Amino acid sequence: MIRTTEAAVAAIIEVDVTIPLAPFIETASNVVDAVCTHSSYSDTTLELIERWLSAHFYAVRDPRVTREAVKGIEEVFAISVKDYGFNTTPYGQQALMIDVRGNLKILSEGKGNLPIQIVQIGGDNPCPRYFGRSWGRG
Repeated sequence: MIRTTEAAVAAIIEVDVTIPLAPFIETASNVVDAVCTHSSYSDTTLELIERWLSAHFYAVRDPRVTREAVKGIEEVFAISVKDYGFNTTPYGQQALMIDVRGNLKILSEGKGNLPIQIVQIGGDNPCPRYFGRSWGRG
């Protein structure tokens, strides 16, 4: 489910009008649907994560120039070669910060699947049990 808009993404990253934003928004939406919707975030928070992830995917496609030189015709781009995943751009880093429950961090670091939560209904111990990576109590 797409939550953000091209205007919202364009407000945080300078875009080339010849490169459509739709594919990056669709990709970000797919990631948010897959890894963040189970975390009980508000619609506003999900939209913010999706917005910053959209900008991240766009910046991977069209890297930001961080330094230019005139005589040497040198350009330095913002994509970091020592980081991977969402840490490669400041936009991905912001998405990681907004996702306070760490879903994107797990995905970005390639740590495997997200945990499965099984909640016991009724009985003596209504505390949820987590399998895989443990988050919080459980």
